[in-house]
Amino acid sequence: MQTQAPPAIAVDIFIPCFIDQLFPETGFNMVKVLEKLGCNVHYNPNQTCCGQPAMNAGFFDDAVEVATKFIDDFSGERFVVAPSASCVGMVRNAYSKLFEGSLQQAPYNKLRRRVYEFTEFLTMVLKVEKIEGASLKGIAAYHDSCSALRECGIFAGPRKLLSNVSGLDLRNIADNDNCCGFGGTFAVKFEAISTAMAAQKLENVIAVGAEYIISTDSSCLLQLDAYIRKEKMNIRCLHVADVLASGW
Repeated sequence: MQTQAPPAIAVDIFIPCFIDQLFPETGFNMVKVLEKLGCNVHYNPNQTCCGQPAMNAGFFDDAVEVATKFIDDFSGERFVVAPSASCVGMVRNAYSKLFEGSLQQAPYNKLRRRVYEFTEFLTMVLKVEKIEGASLKGIAAYHDSCSALRECGIFAGPRKLLSNVSGLDLRNIADNDNCCGFGGTFAVKFEAISTAMAAQKLENVIAVGAEYIISTDSSCLLQLDAYIRKEKMNIRCLHVADVLASGW
């Protein structure tokens, strides 16, 4: 097990819309952890969106335009790291359909092999299982986002990282592979179902006595936090990057 990355490994970071507009501190915390591990972090200020909102809404031509820009923005040779399995899943899976048979298919194929979700990059590329100094006292439940679990196959990595955070008691919850109810526009179009799914998730969190819900995806955390605030629950939602950057 390594606790420090090889020196001067270069990465580009992609900051998703949710992080940029609502949770900028999570982006800064991701950079903080990557730099602690010896990474040379690059940020392209021209980056925008991965194209997922447009695609999910059925605007495929717009999605192709935004996705083409994404490919151009990250056309180098560095790893691309994002604090969002949802965006990574979009690039890895949906782009293959958007660009099938097009001139962008070749550059996309090169990019696809370099794009990683944050915890995935730490555990699979850097071979890191512990962030020295990371500490958070309390009981936590880890939430598997649908994108992380089903689109990216992420399961053990974030759990290993969190299990090595000093003071954190990480507990499993029932039906953890169930959706939180967000699903992008699903939460708008099917509000009642979305709310019921969030309620069920939080019932399971409460059952293990958790004070924190931790996930790879801020969109899930936004959904759950809205229900928590509405019901005045004493539970805090945290992105895994915020936890790994805490205490040092």
